Amino acid sequence: MSANGTFHQHLIEELRSLIRGGDFAPGTQFLTERDIAERFKTSRPTANKALSSLVSQGLLEVRRGAGTFVRESVLDYDLERLVSFTDKALAAGKKPGTTLLEFRKLTAADAPRAIAQSLKVHADDMLIYMERIRLADGKPVIYERRHIVASLCPKMTRTDAKSSLYGCWTEKCGLEISGAEEVIHAVNASKAQAAHLQIPVGTACFEIVATGFANDSQPLWHETTLYRADVYEFRNRISGITASHSAMGRIKG
Repeated sequence: MSANGTFHQHLIEELRSLIRGGDFAPGTQFLTERDIAERFKTSRPTANKALSSLVSQGLLEVRRGAGTFVRESVLDYDLERLVSFTDKALAAGKKPGTTLLEFRKLTAADAPRAIAQSLKVHADDMLIYMERIRLADGKPVIYERRHIVASLCPKMTRTDAKSSLYGCWTEKCGLEISGAEEVIHAVNASKAQAAHLQIPVGTACFEIVATGFANDSQPLWHETTLYRADVYEFRNRISGITASHSAMGRIKG
């Protein structure tokens, strides 16, 4: 790496330390290009490049006409494993909460056909239907609609639905949660969804449609969940390309 490249990386680390060390609280304005250039004895183009890197990393955000600000802490969505919302919120330093909008039982015949098929249930099988809003520090961040196979969790109550479902299923119902199949869409919030999440109609959101499984292959739940894009980031680690795959690519290409 060149001397300029080394200095650039060092500058980014210095600025990152200022943010994570608490020198600048979330939501407050950060150093300007001029401030950085003067403080770290560098050029303004170099300062701008460092700021841009921190914006792309999600530590800073640019507010048009106002400047660069320290971004409010965001919630991570782990694409590799299931993690409860409660644990994710606590890990981000936020207080988790739940508003239960609806909790009732219905037969599979009364549920949408696609959901009954996904859960592999018969028409007279009972399901639990719930709608919840998940909150972080009192702010609505998730709007969730979920159908659950009632026979797999007969001990589940309305009270359980106000906290971690994973905790209820594993500890109270004795189930082993084996995973989920998910499809992620980029959507704009409808009028009803926007009202639940307290955001403007049409705001960009992530929608996840998923079927979760217990005890290896038994469908347990089906959900359609809306995540606010301004407070959620989806993260994943992607494997590299092996030599054999690269060679195959050259042959096919």
